[in-house]
Amino acid sequence: MANHSHHHGNRDSDQQKAMMEQDLRLMSNMKNIKYKIAVMSGKGGVGKSTVAVNLATTFQKKGFKTGILDVDIHGPNVPKMLDLEGEQLTVEENQLVPVESENGLKALSMAFLLNSVDSPIIWRGPQKSSTIRQFMSDVKWSNLDVLIIDNPPGTGDEPLTVLQSLPGIDAVIMVTTPNSVSQEDVLKCVKMVKMLKVENIGLVENMAYFVCPDCNKKINIFGKDNMQEFAELMEVTYLGDIPLTEQVAQSVEDDIPITLKDDESVVSKEFSEIVDKIDELFLKK
Repeated sequence: MANHSHHHGNRDSDQQKAMMEQDLRLMSNMKNIKYKIAVMSGKGGVGKSTVAVNLATTFQKKGFKTGILDVDIHGPNVPKMLDLEGEQLTVEENQLVPVESENGLKALSMAFLLNSVDSPIIWRGPQKSSTIRQFMSDVKWSNLDVLIIDNPPGTGDEPLTVLQSLPGIDAVIMVTTPNSVSQEDVLKCVKMVKMLKVENIGLVENMAYFVCPDCNKKINIFGKDNMQEFAELMEVTYLGDIPLTEQVAQSVEDDIPITLKDDESVVSKEFSEIVDKIDELFLKK
C-alpha cells in the first residue's frame, strides 16, 4: 500500500515538473511578443471573430507584425475568415509554426491541427486548458508586435486560461451588439477581467446599425442603445461602433476580411480608427 502511494507521488511530481517547464517556455516565448490583446464577448453571435480578424489585419496593414491566435476549440472560425481553411501546421525545432496569410498575418488555430474540417473535437476542461497553454508555449511566433487572441464567448475555461496563463496582457477588447441582453453578459465578462487585474478594457459595438445600400441611411435594426454611456458606467473605454453593411456580409462569404478587401469602406475606416485608439490608449508603454 505504502509502495503504491509512493509511486503515485512520483507521477504527480513528474506532471508538476512538466507544467513548470511549460510555464518557463510560455514565459520566454511570450517575451517575443510586444503586445497581447485578448478579444472577448459575453455571448455568441456578436461577430467577435470577425472583429478579431479585422483588428489583426488592420494592425498588420499599419505596419505592426501581427499574429492571431484562435483559442476557440469548439468552433474555430478564424481559418475560414482568412481563407486558410485546410492549411496544416508545420513543426520546426520542436515548435509549431503558424500559418501565414497572404498579407503576412500569422495565424494559429485548432482547425489547423485537425485533419478534416468536419471532425468535431470533444474536450474536457483540463485538456482544453493544456492545449491553449501549448498554443502559447510551443509556437514559433518569432518577434511579433501584436498578438490578437480570439477567445470563445463567455467566461468559461478558455478565456480564463488565456487571461491567467498569459504574462502581462495589454488589453482586453469586448465585443457587444446593441441589445440589453448582450450588455448583461458583457458586464459579467468585464467583472471577470477586472478581477484578473487587467487595466485596459475597450468596448467595440458591432452591428451597431445597418447602412441601407440604396439610400445610405443608418437604420438601427437591433435597436439603439447608448453604448458610450454603458461603457462609462462599467469604467471601460468605448472604442467605436461598426455598422452591418452588405459588404461585411459578403466578405464573410468570400473568405476575405473586409479590411483587406476595401480600404475605403465605412467598416475599414472604423477599424482603422479603433486600432489607432487601441494603439494610443493601451499600447504606449
